[in-house]
Amino acid sequence: MTGRRRPPSPRPLRTLTGAVAAGALLLTGCGALPGASGDSGEPVTVVTWAPGGASAPDAANMAGMTAMAQAYGRWVNAAGGIDGHELRVVTCDEQDTPAGAGDCARRAVEEKAVAVLGSYSRHGRASLAPLEVADIPYIGGYGASEDEFRSYTSYPLTGGQSALLAGTAEQLAHGCDRVSLVRPDTLEGDSQSWLLHTGLKSAGRPPQLDIPTAEGVTSYDEEAERALSGAGTDGGCVTSVLGERTETFFDSFRRLEPAGADVRVASVLGSVEQPLIDRTGGRDSPFEGAYVTGWYPAAGDDRWNPMRKVIREQAFGDNRIDPDDTGVQTTWVAYTALKSLVESMHESRITAAKVTEALKGGVRADTGGLTPVLRWRYEDMIGSRSYPRIVNSKVTFQVVRDGRLVAERKGFVDVTETLVDASATR
Repeated sequence: MTGRRRPPSPRPLRTLTGAVAAGALLLTGCGALPGASGDSGEPVTVVTWAPGGASAPDAANMAGMTAMAQAYGRWVNAAGGIDGHELRVVTCDEQDTPAGAGDCARRAVEEKAVAVLGSYSRHGRASLAPLEVADIPYIGGYGASEDEFRSYTSYPLTGGQSALLAGTAEQLAHGCDRVSLVRPDTLEGDSQSWLLHTGLKSAGRPPQLDIPTAEGVTSYDEEAERALSGAGTDGGCVTSVLGERTETFFDSFRRLEPAGADVRVASVLGSVEQPLIDRTGGRDSPFEGAYVTGWYPAAGDDRWNPMRKVIREQAFGDNRIDPDDTGVQTTWVAYTALKSLVESMHESRITAAKVTEALKGGVRADTGGLTPVLRWRYEDMIGSRSYPRIVNSKVTFQVVRDGRLVAERKGFVDVTETLVDASATR
């Protein structure tokens, strides 16, 4: 299957039956989503890719992102499209491999996509290079690759994991006497350590105990013992950013923690999310009381209600879509940003070049309060050598309370200073 749809009929049919009308909203081919024809503009094709988790036993599974993209397409087209344009959503399984990432990017070129939205790939160079050649903007992205914050074709919605680590430093500095960090023994892990160090230093706190660990280990008992020793049993904090293995580390840590000890734990969204808290016991989870730094408001915030309504109406029963999942949320934010951009352009024909021109020209993207209003002009970027494409360096502080991630502080927290300082001194 190619995912291409048949050319539209030159004249719309006026007498569709209910069954045919419903069928018009279903996927045609493999991964292409048509909608109702717009009255005033040509269709707008976009692409969202993410690994579906089926290509290898250890492949990331972010299928909720592509499923959310499809649900959004059905919803917006049922309401007449975006500014009169049918939104054609093409999805692609990135497979969590460089080859898969490259194939999805070339698919976007073949489909003449005006943008790639809200996607996930750890293989930034493979996915972004074809987009750079075709000048197709990459709006959003999960931030799983540092290339997203350097490529000139990328327009990130958030500051990625770097902003989260900078935020974690500030969050811990207010509530912890001592900090232990357990992180991967990789270049990315080195960056985590430096960002945390920079943030703690600027707050007048001592540097953290840095505990690098090999990737792929199955037991973290040794690291947990070192982390506990460094944090102490009263007033200290332990933070870990190990992706899917964060759960394994904190399970080891809580088992070794002495009874009566008062050690706060912390992490970032992506390593700790509501589905993980639910799965590990809710209010009895090892994450109860944990500090968590995020990009967006807490999952229970009213600003997510429009997304939840769309999921209920367009994807009820689709268990791939969890509204508390950060990947699903990122896709929603990216599509919301594109809707805002297209509506402000008032063009009868939308192309990748026109979207890029609007982005560079400073058109504002309103995400309904889920991020600050975004613009991607040169002067909107923070000007950091390490993170030249970041325009949104604000994060949210959350805490796990009674088994739910809730806001620990209202509003967004700006971590630009830490990002700039870390970049300048590294």
